[in-house]
Amino acid sequence: MSPRRRVRFATRALLLHLAAVALVVTLCTGVYLALAVQQLRAEAESTALGIARTLAEDAQVRAAVAAISASDDEPDAEALRDGDLQQIATDVMARTGALFVVITDDEGIRLAHPLPSRIGEVVSTPFAAVLAGREVVDWQTGTLGESARAKVPVRDDSGTPVGEISVGFERNGVFDDLPPLLAALGLTAAGALALALLTFLLLRRRWERLTIGVQPEELVALVQNQTAVLDGVGDGVLAVDQDGVVRVSNAAADRLLGLHDPVGRTVDALPLPPVVRDTATGARDRAEAVVGDRMLYLESRAVRRDGRALGDVLIVRDRTDLIALTERLEAVRTMTSALRVQRHEFANRLHVAAGLIDAGRVDDARAFLDELVSRGPVAFPVTGLDLVGDSFLHAFLGAKGVEAAERGVALRIAADTQVIGTVRRAEDVASVLGNLVDNAVVAAVAGAREPRWVEVSVLSDGDALVVTVADSGEGLRPSDPRPHADDGSADSVHGHGIGLPLATEIARRSGGDLWIIDSGGPDHGAVFAARLGDAVDPAPRVPKEDR
Repeated sequence: MSPRRRVRFATRALLLHLAAVALVVTLCTGVYLALAVQQLRAEAESTALGIARTLAEDAQVRAAVAAISASDDEPDAEALRDGDLQQIATDVMARTGALFVVITDDEGIRLAHPLPSRIGEVVSTPFAAVLAGREVVDWQTGTLGESARAKVPVRDDSGTPVGEISVGFERNGVFDDLPPLLAALGLTAAGALALALLTFLLLRRRWERLTIGVQPEELVALVQNQTAVLDGVGDGVLAVDQDGVVRVSNAAADRLLGLHDPVGRTVDALPLPPVVRDTATGARDRAEAVVGDRMLYLESRAVRRDGRALGDVLIVRDRTDLIALTERLEAVRTMTSALRVQRHEFANRLHVAAGLIDAGRVDDARAFLDELVSRGPVAFPVTGLDLVGDSFLHAFLGAKGVEAAERGVALRIAADTQVIGTVRRAEDVASVLGNLVDNAVVAAVAGAREPRWVEVSVLSDGDALVVTVADSGEGLRPSDPRPHADDGSADSVHGHGIGLPLATEIARRSGGDLWIIDSGGPDHGAVFAARLGDAVDPAPRVPKEDR
């Protein structure tokens, strides 16, 4: 996101946040103000009712009102203006701050009133309910304006209502406490807005620190793009943060590495080979490893944003099919080389036979051809190759002997070699045996012993094929006693990366294994052995001419 868009987004977010907070503060203030007004009204009504009840129970008031109500004459207004009831009402108003205290008889005629001129007149508000014996508390508008008033009946000695007491408090007086309350509410609202603004800025700062400056609207696009990319590629992607915790793992990574729900777990807690663990945490840039039955190529890339290290991303590529194809091509190349050598040798011998015939030496030509038939068309530089009866193994080891001879290494077949039956898993046998022989030739060339040699022993055990390969090299390094282990280590002599791990996996997949018999001795180098199950058809092969 550009800086201008980021500022615009921050401003819009700030305004929305403040608007939300202002709305909440306004609603809370309104509710609190309504409750305060309601409480003030209730307090005024309760005070008025208490004063009215007190006056209605006063013995002097009850006696005076009962006497006037019992008289058949009209109340004398002049006498009442200076009478005891007026004095009592005036005193109560002065003590309580009431707007008015009105006393009436049973016909609603005022016996006491704040305005003496109103004495002797009928009250302006209804009084029938009070004279019926009920107390009335309400907000009403009379001659003195709107007020909170309470009306209580005055009873004679027999309990009969003979008049009423009406006490009222002026509206403005009731709400005298509202302005200070409103000021306090305003200050509280302003403080809440200021606190909300400060909180927003602090949270935004923490948000940007946690998200590395990525805005919420960018997060949506980021998640969408991440999902599309991670699920749309065939390679495995495993993202590890600075603390070694897996944060992202797509389906391909879970499948290739044999993981189940790795997100949120540390790399050390996952069932991974050491080479994968080291590459995932950035200890290695590139590596190759066998995980399960898959040959994987691993590549680690450090992730940084704005100069800040975020962790490492492990790219996992499946190279099983490619390696298998390479091994098949290598076997084909070996066989092609053997056929090339065979064709060249056979052509040379035909030239010899043709030369003898052209020279008229027919007997010599016949003897030469008889020897050729008995010994075979090609003389591979492999001692003891005649002990190998299987045609595939014979040609394969012969071709390997030719390659070894070109590097100054003599390939020989051990005297205990015996294969009963025919090889039926030629590709697997070529991969395993070829890797062992090639590694042994490399070790012999790198060694100081003379002459340089590699010895191969091949035995059949039912339907299994057991091969042993020894060389004249210096043996295994002490620091790498198991170069064929699935840890991605590469011995500079015995195996370069993936040959031995792949051969081991092929052997184990067939129910066999690959192991080290001897790491090296005074007269020989390392000795490797491998067993491949279901690699031999134990039924003897019958030549066509004998069928």
